[in-house]
Amino acid sequence: MRNLTLARLLLALALATGGAALAQPRKKVQDFQTPHEVTAEEREAAKQRAMGSNLTAFGKDMETKSKPFPWKATGLAGLVFLATLPFAFRAYRSTTKEISDSNTFGNNSARGDDEAA
Repeated sequence: MRNLTLARLLLALALATGGAALAQPRKKVQDFQTPHEVTAEEREAAKQRAMGSNLTAFGKDMETKSKPFPWKATGLAGLVFLATLPFAFRAYRSTTKEISDSNTFGNNSARGDDEAA
């Protein structure tokens, strides 16, 4: 029973793939055409395109294009710096005050009421 089912499946698969292979359109044979001869002018033009069309003579002076200075980015960085400067100065002052209070010799403010003088 199992072999019969497998044989039927194999036969159906062979018929389906064979029919699909036969249904493909056939291409006609094309005639051979020789490539056209390249003239010297066309060869020279192709050489110039391959090397780049902006070649200059050796003795000519070339002007290099310089990028303009990024004034907008510099101005934006300056504005951000000016906006954060007061907050940074306030944080610096409070941090240095905390550090100086904890490092002072004989400072009684950190002890609390442990030793009353």
